[in-house]
Amino acid sequence: MRLDEGVARLLWRALALVFLALGVIGAFLPVLPTVPFLIAAAWAGGRGWPALERWLLDHPRYGPYIRNWRQSGAVPRRAKWAATVMMAISALLLMLGTQAPMGVKVGVPLVMGATAVWLWRRPEP
Repeated sequence: MRLDEGVARLLWRALALVFLALGVIGAFLPVLPTVPFLIAAAWAGGRGWPALERWLLDHPRYGPYIRNWRQSGAVPRRAKWAATVMMAISALLLMLGTQAPMGVKVGVPLVMGATAVWLWRRPEP
């Protein structure tokens, strides 16, 4: 079964709006990243809302980050440090401050560590 083109466009737009909303929230909450959600919003917008995609790509503050990611998967060093520090703090708080099962206390930091390794292997703009 194939979705009607209009329905598909509406679903892409809805997804783009969800990612955009999360990005806007992330601009005000230090624990939620902004740029990854804007990258995802531009991706979804490119499939159903080209005007939103263009607006995000041309945005004076966030546009360069989105374009760098699209062109070469590049992540600025400052963003790498911020993400790594936030993951380390989160892992420490998880291990010391919660009653989570041991599998969670070990598994989540391992995933965060793997994510940090992947992130540091990304090129820099």
